[in-house]
Amino acid sequence: MDIKEIQNLIKFVAKSGASEVKLEMDDIKITIKTGSDDKGEATTIVQQIPMAQTPVAQPAAVAAAEVVASTPVAPAASNEDSKYVTIKSPIIGTFYRKPSPDKPVFVEVGSTIKEGDVLCVIEAMKLFNEIESEISGKIVKVLVDDASPVEFDQPLFLVDPS
Repeated sequence: MDIKEIQNLIKFVAKSGASEVKLEMDDIKITIKTGSDDKGEATTIVQQIPMAQTPVAQPAAVAAAEVVASTPVAPAASNEDSKYVTIKSPIIGTFYRKPSPDKPVFVEVGSTIKEGDVLCVIEAMKLFNEIESEISGKIVKVLVDDASPVEFDQPLFLVDPS
């Protein structure tokens, strides 16, 4: 069974309204479960049965099924965090809390900051960009781990402006 056949099977099951379909062949087991709330979502589980000889296309089939099975999860907004100001990344790059590995971090949770203070550095294309605070307040939470990739407009810090 190739990727195209698996994808067609997933589409067929999603449209049919069946809640669960199991298919077992010589070297592969497929279980397709659709969402109970009729949103057309399908979850696919592909298991390969160990054999002496396995088809070359199996790993790709498993990867394709995992991609189809993933569903986005929206984060719940907390009322507690609504009183804080979120400082977001102005660029895409790698987030660093320190100016260099042997130096201390720019800010910690509980640090008092004022407008213009450097909060972190974001490396983009071998250029290190200092991210400065646009507000005064107290750092409540650091939302990104050191040396992690960040996207444009990704939340970095929560600041209590009071």
